[in-house]
Amino acid sequence: MVVRRADVARLAGTSPAVVSYVLNGGPRTVAPATRARVLAAVESLGYRPNGVARSLRMNKTMTLGLVVPDTANPYFAELARAIEEAAFAHGYTLLIGNGAEDDERQTAYVRTFLQRQIDGLFLVPAHGTPSCLPDLERARTPWITLDRQVAGTTDIPAVLVDNRGGARTATEHLLEHGRRRIACIAGPEDVYPATDRVAGWRDAIADAGLPAAETSVLNVPFGRHPGYVAARRVLSERIVDAIFTASDEQALGALRAVTELGLRCPDDVAITSFDGIAAAAYATPALTTMSQPFGELGRVAVSRLLTRITDPEGDTGISVLPVQLTARGSCGCPDPPGGDSNDDPAGAATSEEAERADT
Repeated sequence: MVVRRADVARLAGTSPAVVSYVLNGGPRTVAPATRARVLAAVESLGYRPNGVARSLRMNKTMTLGLVVPDTANPYFAELARAIEEAAFAHGYTLLIGNGAEDDERQTAYVRTFLQRQIDGLFLVPAHGTPSCLPDLERARTPWITLDRQVAGTTDIPAVLVDNRGGARTATEHLLEHGRRRIACIAGPEDVYPATDRVAGWRDAIADAGLPAAETSVLNVPFGRHPGYVAARRVLSERIVDAIFTASDEQALGALRAVTELGLRCPDDVAITSFDGIAAAAYATPALTTMSQPFGELGRVAVSRLLTRITDPEGDTGISVLPVQLTARGSCGCPDPPGGDSNDDPAGAATSEEAERADT
């Protein structure tokens, strides 16, 4: 038996319109006693509003889309969780697509989400300029980028972290430990976080007055195996006493390479990295990393996208959130026993700080 709104109204002793006011939160107020009767009738009959019809009436689906380059990467998994939690708190359902570092697949997900009439989209662009840009322009669905800017653009809203400053801090921390031959295992050359993190590493090396000949950069994907292969290469070909990796995943691979080559971390080779994923606290030694504020990233990103949904032309800036050095054993600092991970390791960054960072 299909339960209809009129059935709820009959049991509650009121009109279908009042039932609608209760379930939709307006537009008219309802007396507390009447509201209680309606909710009791809904529960008793097991009434479920027609979501499609409700979306048509409200001109909203209460869904958001998120397309990331690689759902197997723990960084994107933790970022997606932060976005989902913030969206859920605002009453939205989040749809997630895995672009698999492939532009065609990324475009396919964007088109699918647009066809489903999502209210807004978060995009973490894969390599290069996304071919889905014309689709987004035609659809006029509000959207923002996360983690990465779209190459060659400055007018697309984005929520980022201080990649260059964070990489500089991580490299300076190695210098403070007396390391002078610091290699850099970077991400792909056509991805903005990677280029910014290499720039930060170069800033620290240059300020320390170190000869360029003593340094090296290897551009590889952000995963563990590429980090492992790159570390074996740099440790076999060059004399280095430290490595800055552009991601925790790369650093985990580098740790394996150090051990296989009969070296010790941090005694022979110190390591710092970037991201602050939960697994970084449970490596041996635990990774010293620039922790991203996942919780704040989620809250700021959702807030900005909802603002664009209300006023599509009203928010076109770039938010840059700070990152925080989490010092552990891989650089030579004391290694906390049992791990020290939490859900939001850089949660000290406040909304007010994010707003001040808007440019």
